[in-house]
Amino acid sequence: MAGAVPMVELWRGGLLESTHLGHAVICDEAGEIVEAWGDPGRIIFPRSSCKMLQALPLIETGAAAAHGLTDRHLALACASHQGAALHVEMAGRWLADLGLAEPDLRCGAHEPLDRAERDRLIGAHDGPCQLHNNCSGKHSGFLTVVKHLKAGPEYVELDHPLQVAIKAAFEEVTDETSAGWGIDGCSAPNFAASVHGLARSMAAFAAAPEGGTTRQKAMHRLTRAMAAHPELVAGEGRACTELMRAMEGRVAIKTGAEAVFVAIIPEKKLGIALKIEDGNSRASEAAIVALLARIGVLDAAHPMAQKRLPADQRNWRGLHTGELRLSAGFA
Repeated sequence: MAGAVPMVELWRGGLLESTHLGHAVICDEAGEIVEAWGDPGRIIFPRSSCKMLQALPLIETGAAAAHGLTDRHLALACASHQGAALHVEMAGRWLADLGLAEPDLRCGAHEPLDRAERDRLIGAHDGPCQLHNNCSGKHSGFLTVVKHLKAGPEYVELDHPLQVAIKAAFEEVTDETSAGWGIDGCSAPNFAASVHGLARSMAAFAAAPEGGTTRQKAMHRLTRAMAAHPELVAGEGRACTELMRAMEGRVAIKTGAEAVFVAIIPEKKLGIALKIEDGNSRASEAAIVALLARIGVLDAAHPMAQKRLPADQRNWRGLHTGELRLSAGFA
């Protein structure tokens, strides 16, 4: 079995300072590996990179249609947003339209990543609420299914009908029996898969036709919603938003905690999944840029690509201190 391979390096003063090892798979619509680095069978937690899989029951149960959800809602359901005003307000309106409120969420509260919203809270002597949680859109989608199914309120429990449906969809689309599960940062179950299985699922999204089966229609719509509304999927300054804009809606990408990244490329019917072993997101962002450029959907010279690879390292005085580079033999 292959081990992790060097993917991204940090150089300083002409010397190699750090190396990030990882695994990556590019998969075709048949689920076959087109290219791979490291161990395709490495079992990982996809974390937030699999939110489009977790959103499948939102469409497949009829909940999205019954509650009149737009593509903007679906993009937010797949988001790891930064708690900016537009994210918080949209999640709040979504819950209100369901006849629910912030206390019905089960994701917990944390300080928003968005600086303007954080400063507003400080100025108002106020604290963050669950709407600021980067997963509040996903959980609003969860509650939409719960409302539609008339299921119980503790929707993050493993045996809840929602999570049972999510696990079934996850295993069917990855074409694997999940090796296990863990509790994610937002309290929802996160099911494990191999890097190959995760890439296989992204390829299934990429190949899904608009007029296919119920699942294919759901995949097609979620992919297009993410690509059309990158500002909702992450936020200003974030890799997912900036890189999707750079690719002009042709590709949907999603990061996950601990340096997981996926990409859905409909025009080539390809899916990508990668995992950096040390969990460092600077490396996963650089690696996904390299892979997207390799298959010809991202211009490596685009400023948003150059921002991440080669990523110029500067200190607090603005002095150049080094740069991120690709390791030899990767992408």
